[in-house]
Amino acid sequence: MNGVALSSMTQALPEIVLAVGAMGLLMLGAYRERSTQVVNLGAIMLLVAAGLIALSIPNGRIFGGSFIVDDFARYLKILVYIGSGAAIVLSLDYLAAEKQEKFEYPILILLSTVGMGMLISAGDLIALYLGLELMSLALYVVAASNRDSVQSTEAGLKYFVLGALSSGMLLYGCSLIYGFTGNVSFVGIAKASGQGGLGLTFGLVFLFAGFCFKVSAVPFHMWTPDVYEGAPTPVTAFFAAAPKIAAMAIFARATISAFPAITLQWQQIVVFVSIASMALGAFAAIGQHNIKRLMAYSSIGHMGFALVGLAAGTAEGIQGVLVYMAIYLAMTVGTFAVILSMRRSEGMVEEISDLAGLARTNPPLAFFLALLLFSLAGIPPLAGFFAKYYVFLGAIKAGLYGLAVIGVLASVVGAYYYLLIVKTMYFDEPAKNFKPVPFELKAMLGIAGLFNLLYFVYPAPLITAAGIAAKSLF
Repeated sequence: MNGVALSSMTQALPEIVLAVGAMGLLMLGAYRERSTQVVNLGAIMLLVAAGLIALSIPNGRIFGGSFIVDDFARYLKILVYIGSGAAIVLSLDYLAAEKQEKFEYPILILLSTVGMGMLISAGDLIALYLGLELMSLALYVVAASNRDSVQSTEAGLKYFVLGALSSGMLLYGCSLIYGFTGNVSFVGIAKASGQGGLGLTFGLVFLFAGFCFKVSAVPFHMWTPDVYEGAPTPVTAFFAAAPKIAAMAIFARATISAFPAITLQWQQIVVFVSIASMALGAFAAIGQHNIKRLMAYSSIGHMGFALVGLAAGTAEGIQGVLVYMAIYLAMTVGTFAVILSMRRSEGMVEEISDLAGLARTNPPLAFFLALLLFSLAGIPPLAGFFAKYYVFLGAIKAGLYGLAVIGVLASVVGAYYYLLIVKTMYFDEPAKNFKPVPFELKAMLGIAGLFNLLYFVYPAPLITAAGIAAKSLF
């Protein structure tokens, strides 16, 4: 390989570091069997990859345009690496307490994150599919990582079967798009898609079906509640954060880059999916008693809100999506830090009723959970309010007034079940105490909580970064 080719590979350096690091950790785990050391090194590698993206990786295209590094990719990769690293940190105490300290766990997260990086940077349909499968195969395994639990095994199997179905639909959509445009690259598809055609529209529908499954948007959301409930809680935290961001990234890139000539056609699909997801997320969560299932429906609703920005199809709308995903990451990590703190002497508990009277037994934990729930509900001046504000603003400026109104109404309905948890914590008779909260969970909860509380003081860096990233797509 000549010097020019080697220097061009620097665009993929974070993915190379993570892939080689995962292989090294596999050897370390196999020969030394120190799972704690492997877990810690996995989190450090993700931090190094985020640093490389932020500081030294130049923009450019490699592998004939299949792998793109632009401001959009840089922004979302940093979010994904933060989300994956946070999931590893959240799992430290859980894995030790549950005697599930398997060295393969952080390695699978690293390999999945490599797939997410590939997915975010995909410049054609082949790279898109390779990234999606690399991300998904590791996710199927970690969902079923607790082999002693029937629920975990069932969650992994359901996710695998439905994931395989969605991958098949996405691949069929890719083949139709290639057949009718004669191109696999997004640039080539954009040039050819101006002619339109029924075949291309069918291909687009199947492609979107695959994307909707990965972001758990209606009508391909059916796996989410069961997998969230059945998977080990740190794995659920991982599912709720990093893979959603990567899937939303390729949803936006493929849609904006490959199909600008048929915006009206894909806009109708995204508007429908967005409304259905917001409505289901708002109403289906009301009757839930398990907090992980409630977070699953909450996640479906939040993906619906994020898609409001994508439906606008403008730089402002995409900027709203990017701001939304960053704030959603902080809200999700903080909330799962509290869920992982719900441990008594007999083990983990997951029922909302177990939070009864938490304000009297552990006031700081109750305060931070209430803060995050208010943010998830979109109550000002917390960060969640601004997340919704930016996507609704993008929709209004694009003339999608009905979508924005439905979004506001769904947000009001959704606030009910978040406030119900706050009422349980502050007004119900106290339940049995939880065990002391481990340091790493306190740290993650503190960072996420303070970000949500103080975001309004200085929002400019995030908004500016999201704006620059969004403009690089257009």
